[in-house]
Amino acid sequence: MFKNPIIVFEGIEASGKSFHIKNVENHLKKHKIKYIKLREPGGSMNSEKIRKVILNKKSKFKNLTDLFLYMAARNENYHYLLKKNYKKKVIIIDRFTDSTLAYQHYGMGISKQLIKSLNKIILKDIKPTFTFLNIVSMKNLKLRINKRPKNRYDKFNYKFYNKVQKGFIKLSKNKNKYSVINSNNEISKNKKIILNKINNLLSI
Repeated sequence: MFKNPIIVFEGIEASGKSFHIKNVENHLKKHKIKYIKLREPGGSMNSEKIRKVILNKKSKFKNLTDLFLYMAARNENYHYLLKKNYKKKVIIIDRFTDSTLAYQHYGMGISKQLIKSLNKIILKDIKPTFTFLNIVSMKNLKLRINKRPKNRYDKFNYKFYNKVQKGFIKLSKNKNKYSVINSNNEISKNKKIILNKINNLLSI
């Protein structure tokens, strides 16, 4: 049981994060548990402005520029959302520090140490309590992406997404703090797994 944990949903595009986050929100509301939800990039007002720049289909950035934009958005969230709600409310985050490592390090080759150092500077001692990693087959990824409007991060080649997902899996080795959700399975089955874990985390 954790008092007001930080619960993160990670995964590549079309891995089912948004669907399950909505279910968790409804579950918390049902049990009258105070929470905030944010997404990365995005969240606070300035972070949402940065999100529009990062994901704009016309944007073309060097890899380091991308990294610093993500970190700028995270810094805004730290000062306006995370710091004041930490340990006071449950915090649900759609992508967080593992996404930066998976995409910018494993996917784009940026130094892992640089990313970890920047996160430490920005977040101080704030870390996820528990992470749900949603994985998806490349076949289902293609099917799902083709059914929705695309932003810049929906347009990488599938070798890149495969590298990123393998990076996520490497990061999820600490089984006490991660639950790997296979989104190729039935949605109802995964919903039950996630809500059962939420109940355990919060002693509901």
